[in-house]
Amino acid sequence: MPGRSRATAVYAYGATAGLVADLVLGDPRRGHPVAAFGRAAGAVERALWRDHRGWGALHTAVCAGGAAAAGALAARAVRGHGAASVALTAACVWSVVGGTSLGREARAIGGALAAGDLEVARERLPHLCGRDPQALDGPGIARAVVESVAENTSDAVVGALVWGAVAGVPGLAGFRAVNTLDAMVGHKSPRHRRFGWASARLDDLAGWPGARLTAALATAAGGDPRGALRAWRADAGKHPSPNAGPVEATFAGALGVRLGGTLSYGGRVEHRPVLNGDGRAVEVADIERAVRLSRRVSALALAACVGGRLAVTAMKRRRT
Repeated sequence: MPGRSRATAVYAYGATAGLVADLVLGDPRRGHPVAAFGRAAGAVERALWRDHRGWGALHTAVCAGGAAAAGALAARAVRGHGAASVALTAACVWSVVGGTSLGREARAIGGALAAGDLEVARERLPHLCGRDPQALDGPGIARAVVESVAENTSDAVVGALVWGAVAGVPGLAGFRAVNTLDAMVGHKSPRHRRFGWASARLDDLAGWPGARLTAALATAAGGDPRGALRAWRADAGKHPSPNAGPVEATFAGALGVRLGGTLSYGGRVEHRPVLNGDGRAVEVADIERAVRLSRRVSALALAACVGGRLAVTAMKRRRT
C-alpha cells in the first residue's frame, strides 16, 4: 500500500476507534495525558513567567512544540507497523477528545436543574466552564451549559479531528496542547494579559478550521438549518471570539434559542451581544437537545475528516 494511502487508512481506522472509545469509556480515568501536559506546562510557566509577550511566546513554543514533537516521535517509532500505528492514533484521539465527558457533565447539571437543586448545579458548573456560578440563576446556568456544549464541541472534538486529519498524531497532540494552554494562560487576567497573548492568538488560529466545520455541520444537523444559517450570518461576527461566535450562533439558530448576554468570569462582568435574538430563552430541556446536536456534529465531523483525507489522497494519486 502506498505511503499516503497507508497514512489515510491509519487515520480513518484510528480516529474511528478513538472516538468509539471516548463514546464507550469517556476520558481516561487515571494518568490522563492532558492533565500531565497541564502539570508540565504549569511548571514551564513558573520557570519562564515574565509580564511580557515575548516570554509568553517562548512558553507557548516550548509547550505546544514539545507536545507536537513528542507526537511526531511516537508516530515515527511505529511507522511501517500498521496495527501499532492505528493503535497509537486511536489512543491519541481517545486522550484528546472529550465529547462524552462534555455530555455527561452537561446532563448532570441539567438533571440538577430539573430537580430544582440549584446549589448542586452551581457546584458542577465549574467542571464545564469558567463562569461564576454564584452569579447565575437556573436559566442563566442552563444558558451557560448550552453555550459551553456548543463551544466545546468544536474545541474538544471537531478541532482535534481536523488537525488529526491534517497532521496525524502530531496534529492531534499539538492542537490539544494549544487549546489547553489557552485555557491555562489565554484569559485576560492581570497575570496573563501579556504572557498569555501568544497562546490565545495561536488557539484562535488553530481553532479556526474546526469552528467553521462545526458551524457548518450544526447548520446541517440541527432542527432548523435556515435559522442556524441566518444566525451564523447575522450574529457570529458580534461575538468577541472569532471561533466561538460561529459555533454558538449556529447552535442558537439550530435550537431556536437565544444565547449570549451578560455573564461573569472571575469576578469580571461582560456584556456580550445576543445571538439569535429571535429565539426564545434557554430552558433546561434545551441542554439535552444541545448534547444530542453535539453528538451528531461529532459523528459527521469524523466522516467529513476521513472523507477529506480520502479525497486528498485520491487527487495526489491521480497527479502522480
